[in-house]
Amino acid sequence: MSDSSAPSASPIRCLLVDDDPSIRELLTGFLQPFGMRLDAVADGAGLRQRLPSADVDVLLLDLMLPGESGLDLCQWVKRVQPGLPVIMLTAQGDTLSRVLGLELGADDYLPKPFEPRELVARIRAVRRGTWAQPQATASASVLIGGWRFDRVQRRLYDPEGVMHTLSAAEYRLLVAFVDHPDQALSRDRLLELTRAPGVEANERSIDLAVSRLRHKLGDNDAQHGLIRTLRGTGYLFAPRRAAP
Repeated sequence: MSDSSAPSASPIRCLLVDDDPSIRELLTGFLQPFGMRLDAVADGAGLRQRLPSADVDVLLLDLMLPGESGLDLCQWVKRVQPGLPVIMLTAQGDTLSRVLGLELGADDYLPKPFEPRELVARIRAVRRGTWAQPQATASASVLIGGWRFDRVQRRLYDPEGVMHTLSAAEYRLLVAFVDHPDQALSRDRLLELTRAPGVEANERSIDLAVSRLRHKLGDNDAQHGLIRTLRGTGYLFAPRRAAP
C-alpha cells in the first residue's frame, strides 16, 4: 500500500531556528520522508547569515532564543522577505507571545511539545497559503483612494509612496475588505474571513483590528470614510478607487 508521506518531486525547503540541538536533529530526520528538506540554525545570527542566500519555502522559528527573540526575528523576516511563511514554535500556553507573533506577521504557531506529524500538516497548510495568498484571479495591487495595497508583498503605500507595514491581522482584514467592497459584513462574517489557524478570536478582536487599520489609513470618519461602521451590523468597506 502506498504511503501518503512519500516525498514529492519538489521537496518543501524549510529553515529551522532553534537552539535545542536535539530538536534540530529530530526534525531533520523526521521531515525528509514527508517530502521536506530541513536546514537548521541555532540563533538569530545564524538566521541572518543563512536566510539571504538560502532558498527557503517555510521558516520554523522558535520563540525563546538566545540573543534576539523569535518575535524580533519574525519582524525582521517580514521586512526582508514579506512573502515567506513563518511558523512560530512557542511554549505551551504562552498566549500573549503567540498573539504578538501573529500580529508581527507570523502565519501560524505550534506550541511545544508538539507531535511532529502536526508540524508536517502546518507546514503544508502555510505552504499552500490558502487563506494568506490572494486568489489567482485577484489583482496583486489594489488602489484604495490614494493608497496602494500590494497583496502579494503584504505592503501598503500611502499617496506619497511611503511604505507602511501591516500586521498579520491587519493584512487579513484588509484582504477581506478588498475582496468584498461595498458589502455589509457582520463581525461574525469578518471572523470567518480573517481567522488564522489555531487563533482564538472574537468580535472585539475585529473591532480592534478595524481601529488599527483605520488609524494606519488615516481614515477617521466612521460614517462616510473607507471603513464605515454599520450600527448593529458590522462594517462596510467603501473604497474610493482612483480613475484608471
